[in-house]
Amino acid sequence: MLNKLKPEWRAQLIQFAKYFVGGSVYFWSGYAVFAFAYTGLGWKWLPSKILADIIGWSLGYLVQRYWAFVPKGKHLREIEHIGRYIFISVIGLALDYAIIAGLFQIGISPYAGFFIAAGFFTVWNYFWYKYWVFPEKSVA
Repeated sequence: MLNKLKPEWRAQLIQFAKYFVGGSVYFWSGYAVFAFAYTGLGWKWLPSKILADIIGWSLGYLVQRYWAFVPKGKHLREIEHIGRYIFISVIGLALDYAIIAGLFQIGISPYAGFFIAAGFFTVWNYFWYKYWVFPEKSVA
């Protein structure tokens, strides 16, 4: 099926699949850490989520930067990628915590909140990563 697509569409689809794998690394590693801290250790949801995000962000960055969005040609300096990743992640973090906290307040488990927020961030992060955090060509 991929061979029937135009090369540029095929490349986009492959890149999105790699991005999705990277997002899955972030999500599932974070989810496992959250479950361990929240249920296993009995921590409150917020510190459990913070620890999960730190570990998930770190692993996710490595996959996105060095596999999903490998630059073709000129690219930003590493510190610029990291700075942009942290900036957009902090904005996403505020949204993520608002989503999960809001759902928790109306009686929805933080476990379900993880999945609901992940649906939103699958689209949100892809566009930010592709066009700003890891652009194919330098914008500077």
